[in-house]
Amino acid sequence: MERFLGDQRLLVIAPHADDETIGCGGLIAKVKDQGGQVFVQVATVSDLEHYDGREGVTFAHTRAEELAEAMRVLEVDDHEIIFEDSDWHLRLDSMPRRELVGALEKGSRLSIDRIKPTMIALPAPSFNQDHVVIFEAGITACRPHLATLKPFQNFVLVADSPQLAWNAQPFKPNLYVDISGKFLSRKLEAFTKHESQQRPGPSMGGVDALEVLARQRGREISVEAAEAYQVLRMVI
Repeated sequence: MERFLGDQRLLVIAPHADDETIGCGGLIAKVKDQGGQVFVQVATVSDLEHYDGREGVTFAHTRAEELAEAMRVLEVDDHEIIFEDSDWHLRLDSMPRRELVGALEKGSRLSIDRIKPTMIALPAPSFNQDHVVIFEAGITACRPHLATLKPFQNFVLVADSPQLAWNAQPFKPNLYVDISGKFLSRKLEAFTKHESQQRPGPSMGGVDALEVLARQRGREISVEAAEAYQVLRMVI
């Protein structure tokens, strides 16, 4: 498995800053540890008031700075925020789908055409409309094509996201990544860098909840900690 991950060029496509770490922080750390490459795209950040018990607005520049710190911890090769215009945050469902697909496919700096990833991780559909739209646009951008004409991803994964999950499309993991030891530690450290997004227990939005989930997924495969994914495509 280590050799397999070391051969990958992973692209994580996340709706908002912190989603990349919640869903894929352990996989990111493990791919980098084994010598692979990792790139992260976050669709939007924005000034926003949260249901977090704190007064005031979390500003877009704060989210961007927190993301940069988390990416430093995870040692990614590069990351970007695709849409920094606040008009699109939590409104991606109002963007023409072709425009969004085009950004993921070839219009953005870390687009599929430019990065040529071998593995892509997408967000799970959820209560959040931006997650649904990014999942659907990502699937379209990953559609099969002749590899001589368009970059083809052998592995298309959907990341775990129980804090936003809903039962209409239940998450059914069929791939687990062992993130025991240093990989869990790095994932949790990266998540703490998203300081504005931390929620007190027993909320599912806190670092303690993220650790509980990792250890629960680990129990499902009899290891200390794991991340779970749903495989949409696997070509070997």
